Amino acid sequence: MSDLFEATAPERDDAEVRRARREHRRARDARRKRRRRRSAVVLFVTVALLAALSVWAVPRVTDLVRGTGGPEDYPGPGSGEAVVVIQEGSTGQEIGTVLHEADVVASVRAFTDAFKENVNAPRIQPGTYALLLQMPARDAVAALLDPANKSEVTITVPEGFHAKQVYERIANVAGIPLEEVQAAAADPAGIGLPAEAGGNPEGWLAAATYSFQPGDDAREILGTMVELTVARLDKRGVPVEERQQVLIEASIVEREVNLPEYYGQVARVIENRITNGGEVAGRLQMDSTVLYGVGKVGGVPTQEDLDNDNPYNTYMHAGLPPTAIGAPGEAAIDAVVDPPPGDWLYFATVNLETGETKFAATLQEHNANVAELRKYMAENPQ
Repeated sequence: MSDLFEATAPERDDAEVRRARREHRRARDARRKRRRRRSAVVLFVTVALLAALSVWAVPRVTDLVRGTGGPEDYPGPGSGEAVVVIQEGSTGQEIGTVLHEADVVASVRAFTDAFKENVNAPRIQPGTYALLLQMPARDAVAALLDPANKSEVTITVPEGFHAKQVYERIANVAGIPLEEVQAAAADPAGIGLPAEAGGNPEGWLAAATYSFQPGDDAREILGTMVELTVARLDKRGVPVEERQQVLIEASIVEREVNLPEYYGQVARVIENRITNGGEVAGRLQMDSTVLYGVGKVGGVPTQEDLDNDNPYNTYMHAGLPPTAIGAPGEAAIDAVVDPPPGDWLYFATVNLETGETKFAATLQEHNANVAELRKYMAENPQ
């Protein structure tokens, strides 16, 4: 019986192989489970570390990319003073960079965010501003929108101003010694004065209101005024060889009447007188030129003034004076460039209160207008 149930050698070998295989599979599966547990732990730890690192690193990386650093925003209100210059066409990012470098705002990001929140921010004008140091970004945007914070030198040249008056205005407003202003005016090339001006800036310092930066010198200021005059003449198509004549005539128009509605007719009178070889013999006979010739800026010429023989006495000398007698405005220039048709040779302001002016083609008509003026003066003594 035992012989029948006893396993043969091959059978024992197969059983050992199967048993070994089962043990191998169990060991393999155990190793895989242990590896999966270790991988899960490692993955969890890695994710946790990355999350923690991102919390620390992302704001710093963002600041580096955006060019900012330090605190996000100052609590304010700020103190001290910083002078910054905002260039033409600057973006919010560019303005923020300027303010951040001057320590007006804590970061470029804070300013750009405040810039986006303020619907008026795109209206910020170029120029020089005096701001507080370490301001909240929102306050910085508001401060740039307030014209009171602009540190600019505003110079107004009224129509009719003589060059000497312009020099004095520049000296007083810009705080530049008068001698420096006069020295700059005496350098035609330095202020860009065209050759046709003959070296004299009179009439070439455009009547306008200007905004200059603190520190701009007299040469820059005068050069800007000359540049504007040239631009105005070019805009109207005035040939280079006629520029000086136009400015001379326009300056006389500016000084002779107060109301622009009469500018065109006065310009026509000037043209008619220059070309008239009979009744007036080419003489303008303008009080404004006589007064300029004796150094006066207004009033009525005295007999002594009328008897003073100088190149600006247009009662004595025919034609135009050698230079303009002041700064003409654009309306006066327009009147000279395109005067209305007419045969007038005379004009007289018959009402000094309203400025009413009458024009005449003959001396007889003119004398009647002068009589009306004398009546007004008798009834309204000064």
